[in-house]
Amino acid sequence: MDKHALKSSIPPPLLVAIVGGSGAGKTWLAKKLEAALMPHATRFSLDDFYRDCSRVHPERRAKINFDHPRAIDWPVMEQVVEDLRAGRAARLPCYDFKTHCRLPKKNVLAHKPVVLVDGLWLLHRRSLRRAFALKIFVDCPTRTRRGRRMTRDLRSRGRTRSSILDQLQNTVEPMHERFVAPQQKWADVVLRHNFGTREIQRLARELREKLRSTQVENGE
Repeated sequence: MDKHALKSSIPPPLLVAIVGGSGAGKTWLAKKLEAALMPHATRFSLDDFYRDCSRVHPERRAKINFDHPRAIDWPVMEQVVEDLRAGRAARLPCYDFKTHCRLPKKNVLAHKPVVLVDGLWLLHRRSLRRAFALKIFVDCPTRTRRGRRMTRDLRSRGRTRSSILDQLQNTVEPMHERFVAPQQKWADVVLRHNFGTREIQRLARELREKLRSTQVENGE
């Protein structure tokens, strides 16, 4: 029998979306919330779900607009969310940003009551945003985001300064205005770029309260 046909006794987790522009601090916030909620939380990123470009010639890969939502393998992402909501183990793809290729291995996401997900376009698709119990948008000034993007890509993604600047001007910022910034209207919480410990503690309290309410509803 297909294991997916069996109904799991594991309750679905609270899914939390953390959305914002490239360099806004989404992953940083996800890590802070995960630490504040330990051992009841885990996290993953929409960045894991970029489409595999292994069949695309390396010269063409550099010309792909990776700042457009179509760069994401949405069916795989939605399957992971479906598995989580059904109480099943979720298998996450692994992506290499230096080659723009998906690695053969997969990571199994450990079951936790709270799952934090960070990404550029988590609220862009209606079917996906309905899955999140809490939707957070991180609003960060362009100059700050650009500086962080430059530092990250130079250190960990094998890019040159000129290629990063070109990408920022031609795709990152235009796509931010078109696809990322409009998602703020669907957020439950909007954080400004200078938020700190107080806001993180407040969000952690809110998630604990949501978790307790869910557990009561499920008779746990």
